Amino acid sequence: MSTKGLSLFAKRRRRNRTALRARGAGRPRLSVHRSGKHIYAQVIDDAQGKTIASASTLEKDVRGTTGATVAAAQEVGKRVAEAAKAAGVTQVVFDRGGFLYHGRVKALADAARESGLEF
Repeated sequence: MSTKGLSLFAKRRRRNRTALRARGAGRPRLSVHRSGKHIYAQVIDDAQGKTIASASTLEKDVRGTTGATVAAAQEVGKRVAEAAKAAGVTQVVFDRGGFLYHGRVKALADAARESGLEF
């Protein structure tokens, strides 16, 4: 597949997902997306094409108190790990989706690990 016309971000995202599929061994994927105002995380079963668990800073009980901060990312990491464990998932592969493993993305990953997800 041609990468002509894709941004560097889109190329990095595609390269990352391809590598995850190759070494993921059928485990669900913890996908992270961050915007300027919010951060989102989902645990996705690619075999079935379904979202198992999700969390974001848009949820009603945290909407007013958080935003695009490291503390908010840590809270989202804890919430998505708890939801995944409740659904019976403990091992995932981490899909940073083209975002650099730094700042909010790293904070979310560390919080998810502390809350019991293995990756």
